[in-house]
Amino acid sequence: MNIVDRFLHYVKFDTQSSEESDTTPSTAKQMTFAKYLKEELEAEGLDDVDLDDNGYLYATLPGNTEKAAPTIGFISHMDTSPDCSGANIKPRIVGQYSGGNIVLDAAEDLKLSPEVFPELNQYIGQDIIVTNGHTLLGADDKAGIAAIVQAMVYLKEHPEIEHGDIRVGFNPDEEIGLGAHKFDVKKFGCEWAYTIDGGGVGELEYECFNAAGAKINIKGVSVHTGYAKDKMINAVRIATELQAQIPTAELPETTEGYQGFYHLLSLQGNVEHATMSYIIRDHDRKKFEARKAFMQQIVDQLNAKYGTGTVTIAINDQYYNMREQIDPVMHVVDIAIKAMENLGISPKVQAIRGGTDGAQLSFRGLPCPNIFAGGINFHGPYEFLPIPSMEKSMQTIVEICRLTALYNE
Repeated sequence: MNIVDRFLHYVKFDTQSSEESDTTPSTAKQMTFAKYLKEELEAEGLDDVDLDDNGYLYATLPGNTEKAAPTIGFISHMDTSPDCSGANIKPRIVGQYSGGNIVLDAAEDLKLSPEVFPELNQYIGQDIIVTNGHTLLGADDKAGIAAIVQAMVYLKEHPEIEHGDIRVGFNPDEEIGLGAHKFDVKKFGCEWAYTIDGGGVGELEYECFNAAGAKINIKGVSVHTGYAKDKMINAVRIATELQAQIPTAELPETTEGYQGFYHLLSLQGNVEHATMSYIIRDHDRKKFEARKAFMQQIVDQLNAKYGTGTVTIAINDQYYNMREQIDPVMHVVDIAIKAMENLGISPKVQAIRGGTDGAQLSFRGLPCPNIFAGGINFHGPYEFLPIPSMEKSMQTIVEICRLTALYNE
């Protein structure tokens, strides 16, 4: 099976995760896919194939060198985003894209346009996999899984490429921030690893946001509007008052690069009760702490105005900037850069305006930069995957394995 067929088969599985669930994996359909992958890895001849009760799948490609090569790993997530349907995905290959609009659904006039997505112009002449405009594609991160599995198959078929023990790991629930929570780092047994979860060719990331989530509850007092003066406390109005204090220059839609932000994910409520959910992000640890303190300050001010206990906030850290853990072991980045350069790929080292499972894993003792898988426009119906990009991801994995076997020379 080639890498394209592998990917097209993977996206037949609906693996959307759910923030509303309290199980691991968060959806049973992820386990269905995990069981299929287990059978596939066994059929491809990998060793130590192990699927645990939480949907974490591990396997080993044994080394074929007498050199003292480090054991390294490659990791991708099985779930797709809750932001867009992942059911009944109908992918289509646009052969040798010639430019202009790509019609996704003619009946509903859905199209992928370079006027809206100018990055399409970078892939003229290439075969591109697109959706039908009604679901996401699932390249995030089934392209990463396909690249890893195909790389292991390639190494088995080319024993002349010396490498040490290679571990692969596929996990659920990355899209809801829980992918690394039950990942067994000790069992994985690697000196370092790479998540294959980035976008376009050459992307290499070892910096990410420091991240926190904030849950806010607001208690109101409902009184007949005719007699509400000095009695009513309108919870949903207080929620809008809180949001109004967030600087408009510090929102996701007004920031880029290393700029942090506050993002209101949801606001629900009525006069008696309202809830708000935020994410807080910043690359700089001190600014990150200041952002959390600012949110608490707003809450304190509202309680001073409307009464103690009217507004409560719970802020929970989600992950930290993995650069803190990567800086002392920069050889893991250097090897990835060298692998790309050897393949004629220009590395695009950049900070992630988000996070990966690798951020959490790095703080659990497994340094884990992120490498491109090839997909573009994740989490929506305009997602697409240039086939050569996924193939280059696979080639980069193979070259990293080869270079790592030479690391101690």
